[in-house]
Amino acid sequence: MKRIGVLTSGGDASGMNPALRAVVRSAIVHGLEVIGIERGYEGLLNGWLKPLSLSSVGGIINRGGTILRTARSERFKTDEGLQTAAQTLHDNGIEGLVVIGGDGSFRGAVRLEEVSGVAVVGIPATIDNDIGGTEYTLGFDTALQVAMDAIDKIRDTADSFERIFVIEVMGRSRGFIAAAVGLAGGAEAILVPEIPFDPVQVCERLKQGMARGKRSAIIVTAEGAARAQEVATFVEMYLREEVRATVLGYTQRGGSPTATDRIMGARFGALAVDLLLQGQRGMMTAAHGDEVLAVPLRASWEQPRVLDESLLKLNEVLAS
Repeated sequence: MKRIGVLTSGGDASGMNPALRAVVRSAIVHGLEVIGIERGYEGLLNGWLKPLSLSSVGGIINRGGTILRTARSERFKTDEGLQTAAQTLHDNGIEGLVVIGGDGSFRGAVRLEEVSGVAVVGIPATIDNDIGGTEYTLGFDTALQVAMDAIDKIRDTADSFERIFVIEVMGRSRGFIAAAVGLAGGAEAILVPEIPFDPVQVCERLKQGMARGKRSAIIVTAEGAARAQEVATFVEMYLREEVRATVLGYTQRGGSPTATDRIMGARFGALAVDLLLQGQRGMMTAAHGDEVLAVPLRASWEQPRVLDESLLKLNEVLAS
């Protein structure tokens, strides 16, 4: 193998740049040429390619987002699009491809490998931390830090005004962010899509807290569980208290990567290059405990991650 390509696809996540840096520098140290593909699979279809050097990835380890940029591509999902992407790889002498992204990107990567014959290795990167086969995805820790900082600031205002706040975090249809940041932020209630909740019971718990002298309360809701404004409206009507809703939104996707995301990005990136050099294909880098290892790309959707409900039970105890 002499030349590999690398792209970032799907939603941006802090940690993509550290991973990209590790891929490029590890590959060059091993004597490989590296071609960067801009704007994900859409860039592959349009031939938006450029050679990457050691200096190309200098000074990016502390930057959020992705210097290769990212985009959605409906055209890539078609048979014609896959053929075009495969031809681009062959025309440019790319013998291996590193895809940094989420489960949708990995489904596309598997199909592209089947059509093109080019070995593909994935690096899991999504703030949602919802990819199967790995315990950690790049961007999750940074998203937690951003959300926790916001909750800490809102807590100050909540205490000052003796008010209830409902804070909506991202996570698509999963509650990994909500569960972790709710526990870390000392939320009085956490709402996640995986576990049905009774809004009346939530209000009753808040009422019990106020009876014990609590001056304020924070409810963290995952976007896939309930919208912040809807929850705030119900709580306000039930408790006859002023309630404010805050949607953190895309603030969670940006920001300088935390040390965890930088370290994991480095480890994932270096392993991805090693896997290609070993002739492996259809694999994904994964975190299991303290280990970084390879698992099949298909595990990203065939082995769905399960939310650790003990975090929610612990939070109920601590918030009582």
